[in-house]
Amino acid sequence: MLSTRFTQEFGVRHPVMCGGMTGVGTAPLIAAVAEAGGLGFLTALTQPTPAALADEIKRVQDLTDRPFGVNLTILPTVASVDYDGYRDVIVASGVPFVETAGSNPEALLPHFHGAGMKVIHKATSVRHALKAERIGVDAVAIDGFEAAGHPGEDDVPGLVLIPAAARRLSIPLIASGGIADAAGLVAALALGAEAVNMGTRFVATRESPVHEAVKQRIVANDERSTVLVFRKFRNTARVARNTVSEEILAIEADRGTDFSDIAHLASGKRGRRRVLVEGHTDDGMWWAGQSQGLVFDVPTVGDLISTLVADAERLIGGRLHGLVEP
Repeated sequence: MLSTRFTQEFGVRHPVMCGGMTGVGTAPLIAAVAEAGGLGFLTALTQPTPAALADEIKRVQDLTDRPFGVNLTILPTVASVDYDGYRDVIVASGVPFVETAGSNPEALLPHFHGAGMKVIHKATSVRHALKAERIGVDAVAIDGFEAAGHPGEDDVPGLVLIPAAARRLSIPLIASGGIADAAGLVAALALGAEAVNMGTRFVATRESPVHEAVKQRIVANDERSTVLVFRKFRNTARVARNTVSEEILAIEADRGTDFSDIAHLASGKRGRRRVLVEGHTDDGMWWAGQSQGLVFDVPTVGDLISTLVADAERLIGGRLHGLVEP
């Protein structure tokens, strides 16, 4: 069994995390991650209201007695969001962990820590990771440039970003971006991380709530099957390469355009409904990382995590150990 500061301090069996994913981080997937010995995070804003989030937390608690958490991402939005309401539901729920992302979480920490919760903050650079440590978070998940979603504007891949952060942080570091197999887990540990966070790999599992066509598209895609959109607006996002994301890129290339020209294509509601729910993989923008190139099947979450950890142990105790001559 792999034992790290992450498994010891967070009380989970394996150093494997499934972070918040909009439209994906729902009860069946998160409960399955918990049952398999990993740490999964419900995505608060996937639920339309704080009351709906409370119901979703209860669903997970009915499915597992193992620990899990809730992700709360705070980003600028067109419509107002009841962040205080979501925060209060999380505090009242009794979950032991919270994952924050987006804006500085400092104002949230007294509420979460006051309820006895540990906070993991998602960062995309060493400087942001250090700021998160200074304000008092309990761990940092750092996103390399390979990651789905918003990998920041510095374009630093995990092979550099993970050890750079590990060298300067004193709290546990979770590696995120481009990791989908045992070799990635072992590499992350070797680079100084205490655990890995996988997103795209968990989308392509049986318990994932997305349409089967999306899962099979991930399996069929290779490492080149993503694009970076919103670079023009300094809000870079890595998404699956498809008809819609290519159209967004073409519009962005016109110097006279602004975000209003692509808003209808980039709509999160459109992506969730047309792609994740209905399975029309070319009809909306959807998140995917370069780790698509390492996904070749759609296993159960239990099989994924058990195989990941067992193969990592074999790599460490077998092939890598065998490279060292006495």
